[in-house]
Amino acid sequence: MVTLRPLALGDAAALTRIYSGASIRHTTGKPLTLDQAHEKIRAALARAAETPRAQWSWGILHEDDLIGLIALRRRTPVMGTISYILREDTWGHGYATQAAHQVVAAAFTTAGLHRLEAMHHPNNPASGRVLLKAGFTRIGTSDRHDDGAATIPYELYALESADA
Repeated sequence: MVTLRPLALGDAAALTRIYSGASIRHTTGKPLTLDQAHEKIRAALARAAETPRAQWSWGILHEDDLIGLIALRRRTPVMGTISYILREDTWGHGYATQAAHQVVAAAFTTAGLHRLEAMHHPNNPASGRVLLKAGFTRIGTSDRHDDGAATIPYELYALESADA
């Protein structure tokens, strides 16, 4: 069982462990420094105070251990995106799926969204399985560019609120 909580200033060291190794292979590919982790937390805390709120960031905890991060971003008044990252040594236990279910519920209630979208790198099929288990449907691909300007067809998923 995982719980979600807002990030706190004391989470910086844990974030550097999350944003490292295989966990970042399909993101930036660069480990997060301690200074960058502090800035990421400060930015999340600032966004939490904004009105209207456009982004929510939660730490994913398993038995009081910060193992990941999940975010919800409002892209339009009724549509948002979710993203998540887990520390490599916690993969394969259903933690991302549990966290995604909680964020989907918050998106369709607290945030008042009607549609969610998410995507993943084509070489990260486990992330697609998380999205399917959380109720998303694969709807196609979205071309993204890597640092070398190559085009990568990311897998795109969507989920509609039952009230939409």
